[in-house]
Amino acid sequence: MRIVLFAHPSFMTSQSMPRFAAMLQQAYTTLGHEVQVWSPQARVRALMPSGPLAKWVGYVDQYLLFPIWLRRRLRQQPADTLFVMTDQAQGPWVPHVLPRPVVVHTHDLLALRSALGEIPENPTGWSGRLYQRYIRRGFSQAQHFICISKRTRSDLLRLSSVAPHSAAVVYNGLNQRFVPMPRAEACRVLAAHGLTAPPSGWLLHLSGGQWYKNVPGVIRLYAHFAREQELPPPLWLVGVKPTEAVRAAMAELPPQAVVQFHYGLPHDALQAAYAGALAFLFPSHAEGFGWPIVEAQACGCPVVTTDDAPMNEIGGPETTYLPRLQRGEDPKRWAAQAAARLADLLERTPSEDLRRRLACVAWAQRFSAEQAISGYLRLYEQALQGQFAASTTPLTRQAS
Repeated sequence: MRIVLFAHPSFMTSQSMPRFAAMLQQAYTTLGHEVQVWSPQARVRALMPSGPLAKWVGYVDQYLLFPIWLRRRLRQQPADTLFVMTDQAQGPWVPHVLPRPVVVHTHDLLALRSALGEIPENPTGWSGRLYQRYIRRGFSQAQHFICISKRTRSDLLRLSSVAPHSAAVVYNGLNQRFVPMPRAEACRVLAAHGLTAPPSGWLLHLSGGQWYKNVPGVIRLYAHFAREQELPPPLWLVGVKPTEAVRAAMAELPPQAVVQFHYGLPHDALQAAYAGALAFLFPSHAEGFGWPIVEAQACGCPVVTTDDAPMNEIGGPETTYLPRLQRGEDPKRWAAQAAARLADLLERTPSEDLRRRLACVAWAQRFSAEQAISGYLRLYEQALQGQFAASTTPLTRQAS
């Protein structure tokens, strides 16, 4: 196939989507496909790389200059070329490509839902609401969509004019190696990076501290759990900054509780942190997919997360599910109930703990990069042939 991948510009703060585009390019090229990557260049943005107007100047490059370049390049592409938006946020570029065949990878619609007032924990200003409307108007004109979860597909169909037969689900695949290891080995790996890890284990949370990650909830959950323990295991917060909300939650910790902040862990240390943890705490308000759930399970680490899609879609039968902390609900009451569920998880016998860890590893094997790439390419072929049909990668919460 001839494939043109659209990538976000390199000057964007978040690099997760450019990395996703690069991963697709490498995989497709390795399989013998002809791949190009198109992305806006920093022309006007180069004149103002920082400051309060930098974001708006970047929009000039993305939405005014890039479409001019795009229309010229389109005329040079063969008729059998497939154009792939690697993120639905690239929606404003879709009308410039039509009527050529376009597939849109749809990761999550949290920003759109926030702009529509569906997520009160994340209010959106007027400019953000206009921007999300602009994005939705663009991507809704595409013919074919690949969603990372059933929840994302449901949100897409509900919030846009997309036809059900145009949206398929392909679950993300792990594109880095995550494997289990004995806790003693995990401690040695962490020690090599200057981290002192208790041989008896630790509790773990990993995130960038975004509003939907519910980091204050993680800390309050741990605070209630630690109150019932003489020597509670430490809580490791990886990638989390001590914001005002985090510091307020920290004030509720009992004297015996230990919370440690860790940043910039290399991959082998992160894998060891997962593998040696007693449990991975991930009670998110919302997710697009929930990468850390699968990463933790691939390392044999039991997961405690929210009983809401897509977390309960991805987590499988061995995950401990908590009710979502609702806006206006007493966070201490929620934390006390969640801490009781964590205590129950950690009171399992060694044989039950081993069984659970092995089951977590087996579940995580459903999320392979090879399976995801195969699913993408199959749907690309259907899009080129005009026979795109909605489908879902087989995945249930029941053990197979």
